[in-house]
Amino acid sequence: MLYWLLKKVLLGPLLRIYYRPWAEGTENVPKEGPAILAGNHLTVVDSFFMPLTLERKVTFWAKSDYFTQPGIKGWFKRFFFSRTGNLPVDRSGGRASEAAMRSALKLLRQGELLGLYPEGTRSPDGRLYRGKTGAARLALEARVPVIPVAMIGTAEMQPPGRLIPKRMRPGVRFGKPLDFSRYEGMEADRYVLRAVTDEIMYALMELSGQEYVDVYAATVKAKLAAEQRKDGKDTA
Repeated sequence: MLYWLLKKVLLGPLLRIYYRPWAEGTENVPKEGPAILAGNHLTVVDSFFMPLTLERKVTFWAKSDYFTQPGIKGWFKRFFFSRTGNLPVDRSGGRASEAAMRSALKLLRQGELLGLYPEGTRSPDGRLYRGKTGAARLALEARVPVIPVAMIGTAEMQPPGRLIPKRMRPGVRFGKPLDFSRYEGMEADRYVLRAVTDEIMYALMELSGQEYVDVYAATVKAKLAAEQRKDGKDTA
């Protein structure tokens, strides 16, 4: 209920009027039935503008931290992300991520749209990073198409540290659905999962025009954080 209230009445109309987002390829998203919307991830507002350009509801995977933070700020995040239908995902992988996989499979089998970011986290510098295999596994297990979605301009709208996005026109490009039915029954093969993931990331690279880096974004972020801590100690 809160999802549609925000999209149709409270937040959606304001975003449309103030930022005037544009979209290409919306006809590639099915009018009904399940599909995975796999996008590049530049900043927080990606998850606002992507579904704003579609008539259907998009349920996102959201990091589990949003559902467990303490305090008033944590309560607001829990309320917002849970009441708008987001699915918590533990990004550490392995068994910790299985609950999110089950929830996502259930959603897809109900004929819904699932939005996720194969990079697993926001890009630290605007480039496109190596994808994780969760989207590939879901696509093969649920037997649904993957629609690549490129966010355009949102990194410039909301650079790191900026709370309110600049007044610019963000764009959303929906690519042709990717059909992986040729790999049916091979969702446990890690080489197949990597091949499917790389195909998704290649489609995103073509749609977005981003430079591709064959390293996980989380690894780059961890390295940058370590360097910043070291620099802080050196100047102390």
